Amino acid sequence: MPIQSPDNPLIIARPEGLYCPAGDFYIDPWRPVARAIITHAHSDHARVGHGHYLATQAGEQVLRHRLGDIALQTLRYGEAVSHNGVRISLHPAGHVLGSAQVRIEVAGEVWVASGDYKVEPDPTCAAFEPVRCDTFITESTFGLPIYRWQHSDALFAEINQWWRANAAQGRVSVLFCYAFGKAQRILRGVDASIGPILTHGAVAPLNDAYRASGVALPATRRVAELAARGENKAAYAGALVLAPPSAAGSTWMRRFGDYSDAFASGWMLLRGARRRRGVERGFVMSDHADWPGLLWAIEQTGAQQVYVTHGQTGVLTRWLGEHGIAAHTFHTQYGDEDEGVGQQQDEATQAAAAPMDDAADSAHRAEQGPEEGAAP
Repeated sequence: MPIQSPDNPLIIARPEGLYCPAGDFYIDPWRPVARAIITHAHSDHARVGHGHYLATQAGEQVLRHRLGDIALQTLRYGEAVSHNGVRISLHPAGHVLGSAQVRIEVAGEVWVASGDYKVEPDPTCAAFEPVRCDTFITESTFGLPIYRWQHSDALFAEINQWWRANAAQGRVSVLFCYAFGKAQRILRGVDASIGPILTHGAVAPLNDAYRASGVALPATRRVAELAARGENKAAYAGALVLAPPSAAGSTWMRRFGDYSDAFASGWMLLRGARRRRGVERGFVMSDHADWPGLLWAIEQTGAQQVYVTHGQTGVLTRWLGEHGIAAHTFHTQYGDEDEGVGQQQDEATQAAAAPMDDAADSAHRAEQGPEEGAAP
């Protein structure tokens, strides 16, 4: 299909967010608008104040939990609707429960906005589904060649080993992670036979939303339940506690007595990130695509043109241009629910010595096929 004229693109960047002029709607707008398509319920993509919301049926429970009483229309994955002559459908992004790529089609031309995505299968959400298109709008949160995730089996083996060793010593294992998405993925991946699993109050209602959506999670209890009963520190011994990063260093932590703490994030790949967090362990775990995953996903779309948004846009845009793909950047306000992102991305850029040399090596790897665990 021919690419839409640059003077009449299907999606443009406006102060409110990514806008489809033909359909008069926005995708994940950061300012209040009349009609918004929401890719997923993370706070940088889903905000209150819009007149009408369109999102996936799979993500309804979490979206309503986070945004409250909204005018929400939902679609099953792959189901299409037409609005002002624009055909719209939502397709799995593999990021978190209900996350979607937005496919829009006008007069035979197809654009896809990825939202946030990862390409490794995750039992807590629908797996990423490549969607063929003329133009692909991709995130690049971890768009540097230094970012390469290990397979989830190896990751959870490390977490289980850490928890098991702590439990054998009667210590509490406090694992800081994002309350939505990361916490539930950890719950599905750990060995629940090691000991009891407790959650912070910010994590518990999201677990409930996942369960209500049909995602099986092991039994958990709220820390507040034990605290309300006046349990002493011995009651927490051997437990795994999942808590948001904001709980670190707070008075909430005092109840656990002797504990070991860790942080689960893709940023843990950077030496300075764990030091700034002040935790004993860092587990490299991300719900975003790594560098090989980004290259694989872009290739699978067959897109002739790519727009790169949020994260390390420069290196990815340059790499695509050098490999024959028309690449541009959309400046957006998306990021990460973690508050230290800007500093972490700066550190990542500094750590990526000779990034284009690394990128060339990654290109060779991509031509041989995605790395083990990098694609479904």
